[in-house]
Amino acid sequence: MTQPRLPETGPTAPGTYAPVPDQHLNTQGQPAPAPPEQSATPAVRHRPGSPTLPFPTPKSVPTIDPRLALALGRPLHGDSVVRRTGKSIRRLASSTSQEVAEETRIGRELQQPVTTGRVIAVTSIRGGVGKTTVAALLARTFNHYRHDPVLALEADAALGTLPVRMGAESVRWSCAELAQILTPSMQLTDVTGYLVPVSDGGWLLPASQGRVGALLDIPTYRRVTLALRRYFAVTVVDCETLPGEVARTAMDTAHARVVVAPLTAEGVGGTRVVLDWLAQLPHAALASTVVALTSGTPDPNLDLKTATAHLRETGTTIVHLPYDRHLAAGGPIRTELLGSATRRAATQLAAEALQWAVQVR
Repeated sequence: MTQPRLPETGPTAPGTYAPVPDQHLNTQGQPAPAPPEQSATPAVRHRPGSPTLPFPTPKSVPTIDPRLALALGRPLHGDSVVRRTGKSIRRLASSTSQEVAEETRIGRELQQPVTTGRVIAVTSIRGGVGKTTVAALLARTFNHYRHDPVLALEADAALGTLPVRMGAESVRWSCAELAQILTPSMQLTDVTGYLVPVSDGGWLLPASQGRVGALLDIPTYRRVTLALRRYFAVTVVDCETLPGEVARTAMDTAHARVVVAPLTAEGVGGTRVVLDWLAQLPHAALASTVVALTSGTPDPNLDLKTATAHLRETGTTIVHLPYDRHLAAGGPIRTELLGSATRRAATQLAAEALQWAVQVR
């Protein structure tokens, strides 16, 4: 996948992202210290006279216990061999011009320039429905299509799994720690020294180090998102589940929202309640919301058309994310192993969310 291109100094080239100064919440008024060297992390320039960290330097922690990592099996392809063979035969027997034209159109939408950093919040009514998976898919899709910086930010400190899904081997700095040292004078190269580089492009900021601790609070979330959106064209936020306070704040302040709903009667019913709540928020919150309807099993017991029609009564765009063997197995997401229908759905979902995000001032 294409690696994100760092913003250059001087005039901005047409069609590229230029960081725009945003609200600064730092109270120290001093440049942040450079983090200590860590493996696979961009080097950060050390600034003479940098202040001492207000806490001990975080240690690098593996995202998966090494004992469990040894037990991981070979990842499955999203489509079975029989299904892939059948699709290849059908592709040879039919014209693909329409499919290529649609992919080209969506690609252009995903590459459209933005004037200020756009924040897309992802949440759900409960855990275990694919919320973090959808956030990781969105971040990877934007990384693939865009040439400017993309950030995956985890705002779920309850042992969130975004670092695992993004393929990070270890984490060090968290949202709460970075919030204490961000300053307006920092450059993108300074900031990325505290982030986890994603193997196929983009960066990741985890909410914790895989340990039970204090939950992420609203002031910290606001400080981090308002400061970091200066450097990243698109920030995908993996929120806690509703009705958590940070999730409600993220949904209220984001430029676009993705609500993940499982294809079950209770999941669709609860998501409809959330959509009705969003309709009462300012900033056209419901209009800029997309629902990702996920199938957790190959044979769901709720009719897809009925569920989609029920949610569309609110005027919301619905994108169905089909069952995928690779995603269902857990662990790091490898885009080359995703099923073809899953890739199309993830691309469509990202395009829909960005389309709404760029319309919000």
